[in-house]
Amino acid sequence: MSRVQLALNVGNLNDAIVFYTKMFGVGPAKVREGYANFAITEPPLKLVLIEGHGEAGTLNHVGVEVENTDQVAAKIESATAMGMPIEVQESETCCFAVQDKVWIKGGELPWEWYTVLADAPQDSSLKAMPIMLGVPSTGSCCGPEGC
Repeated sequence: MSRVQLALNVGNLNDAIVFYTKMFGVGPAKVREGYANFAITEPPLKLVLIEGHGEAGTLNHVGVEVENTDQVAAKIESATAMGMPIEVQESETCCFAVQDKVWIKGGELPWEWYTVLADAPQDSSLKAMPIMLGVPSTGSCCGPEGC
């Protein structure tokens, strides 16, 4: 199943986990220091919470999680055919997961299309980076400029 991903900057991860668990009726699929994600079935959504990066309550980054690398490759092919600027990242560790992804750039905000290959217990890439929204310290680890 493909699902839209919304990564949000939060001020207090524990409070955010409690709120979003109540709101969507499901607990987080993964919790790490300063990070949590929810794999929500209805509506199909990958909700990512990142604590201490960027202003609380702001968008960190957006994307689409797909089932496999073939679907990422298909998005690379279609974006290239349409002349869209892209950046491909293979076996990239981001958001406590090893991922194959493509960033599609050129709009107001880059979008990542990705698949998770494996869990990663550590993630040193979660650091403040002024890349996603054009505002200093948006805090995304996962951007078209790299981690």
